Amino acid sequence: MMYDEQNIFARILRGEIPSEKLFEDDHVLAFMDIMPQVDGHCLVIPKKPSVGLLDADPTVFLPLFTAVQKLGNAVTTAFNADGVTIMQFNGSAAGQTVFHLHVHVMPRKVGVPVKPHSGKMEDIEIIKKNAALIRAALA
Repeated sequence: MMYDEQNIFARILRGEIPSEKLFEDDHVLAFMDIMPQVDGHCLVIPKKPSVGLLDADPTVFLPLFTAVQKLGNAVTTAFNADGVTIMQFNGSAAGQTVFHLHVHVMPRKVGVPVKPHSGKMEDIEIIKKNAALIRAALA
């Protein structure tokens, strides 16, 4: 599959679509998932284009997963979580819906199930509130 420069994450990286950013550096962008499956569900994407993990330039992995670890610790603190789910999908058969490499980071609490991916956008005020908690934990 060829990389589509018009995918939503490429457009977020170019500033064409707004996002609730958590942090950004020269290599990655972390932001809130607008269709969260748990409170605090966020995403980390590399700035270098790739469809998924299997076609990515291996040089993206260190900064990507360093950021995933940083964000995982922050969401655990921000949401007083018992653990963190980290997911990454490759190909539509595996559940990938946006064809730009991305990693889901979700704080988890014992007994609280993950909501199904419904395609329903969360209220922006809730997303902003959760983002503020994560940014505070990152500080």
